[in-house]
Amino acid sequence: MINWKQVTGFDWAAGNERKSEEKHTVSRFQAEQVFFNQPLLILTDEKHSQSEARYHALGKSNDARQLHITFTLRSDETLIRVISARDMHRKERNIYEQN
Repeated sequence: MINWKQVTGFDWAAGNERKSEEKHTVSRFQAEQVFFNQPLLILTDEKHSQSEARYHALGKSNDARQLHITFTLRSDETLIRVISARDMHRKERNIYEQN
């Protein structure tokens, strides 16, 4: 599981940031806010975790936008690398609200 005490920040790839902003209209700052707001639900992404552990974060931005963030950890698990950020789908909202 993730040791949140050792996470010190974010590591964005330009392509991932651009895709989240242009395709899903989620800014880098909105995506990062999810990790600081409660409730935050973290799920493992076993389907896409062949070479490195991947996770899904379901949470809210500061303006209460419900977001789905796919991410991994880099630099000895001290940085969150956002792979994708988008609005939650209906099924994800149901899972989030039930937890």
